[in-house]
Amino acid sequence: MSTIPLDYEALRLIWWLLLGVLLIGFAIMGGRDLGVGALLPFVARTDEERRVLLNLIGPTWEGNQVWLVLGGGAIFAAFPPLYAASFSGFYLAMIVILLALILRPVGFKFRGKISDPRWRATWDWALFIGGFVPALIMGVAVGNVLLGAPFHLDDTMRIFYTGNFFQLLMPFALLAGLVSLGMIVTQGAAVIAGRTEGVIAERARTYGSLAGLVTIVLFALGGLWVAMLNGHVVTSVIDPNGAINPLAKTVELVPGGWLRNYGTYPWMLAAPVIGFAGLALAVLSLRSGLKLLALLASSAGIFGIISTAGLSIFPFFLPSSTMPEAGLTLWDASSSHLTLFIMLLVTAFFLPIILVYTAFVFRVMRGTVTTESLGKNPNAY
Repeated sequence: MSTIPLDYEALRLIWWLLLGVLLIGFAIMGGRDLGVGALLPFVARTDEERRVLLNLIGPTWEGNQVWLVLGGGAIFAAFPPLYAASFSGFYLAMIVILLALILRPVGFKFRGKISDPRWRATWDWALFIGGFVPALIMGVAVGNVLLGAPFHLDDTMRIFYTGNFFQLLMPFALLAGLVSLGMIVTQGAAVIAGRTEGVIAERARTYGSLAGLVTIVLFALGGLWVAMLNGHVVTSVIDPNGAINPLAKTVELVPGGWLRNYGTYPWMLAAPVIGFAGLALAVLSLRSGLKLLALLASSAGIFGIISTAGLSIFPFFLPSSTMPEAGLTLWDASSSHLTLFIMLLVTAFFLPIILVYTAFVFRVMRGTVTTESLGKNPNAY
């Protein structure tokens, strides 16, 4: 008899929630930096203005990457089949994201080495790519999850991906990418508007308001589109404590199937409501100059949008478009009972530490960044 105090079903659900927390944490915290980078060439138009934005995110962007590392590590350890299928199937897309992210540390370090305007402008656009590309492609990846990835399993549970990079660029996936980009830009604008002043903050409020409104429209359009997609529905009996075997279930494609969870569990409707309400409040707060409320509302919008995607496909992680029964769900793509429990103990110890040091760092780095403050800081970029 197992001595683990939590049953397998409970641990699986806990790790599904924790994975969502980590992904949302990266979108909110890492989204600050990605959004500022995507706005860099437009909100800041002189060298001094761009230095303000670089020093706004420069001291904290590396720490915010912890959420991305934790998310990838959680997928690897808690849901190995998902890691194998997604990281191999979306390999080229992830390489593009990685190359774009690499431009950020290089841009921070090398931009100020030479005072030539062309040199600095080149690195400014590199930093723009480092924010724009990951925000877009991560959304494209989520769109492809809703469409289903072209992979199948053989009798030995080996995963075979049959798609290519360009198949990821479907119209619906691109729409999801634009939703992701819009919410990240809104987040970045809220950060800029909250910690700068003058013309920089004013431009940020303008761009952020526009991005928020566009995201609301695209999010609504995406919801209507999802209602017309074929959703994957498990029609066989599910054993939440059963062994790992994706091929043991039967799956049907049902028009509008991704919306069935909202009828079964009406409380899930809170997710899209929070998404719309958060973005709308962020737009109003940006226009009214309510700095803290704008950032909190934008973060709530991100929470609502990502939660909507996760709850819509539950219990699926990665549906298969070519072999529906091979689609990976929470119940057949997790690690063992013991592994999930040990990971939970480790997470319970380290996650509070991460939260505490993140709060400490942001408290130390709080305040408005201006051209005058840069002159007083010998370590400024």
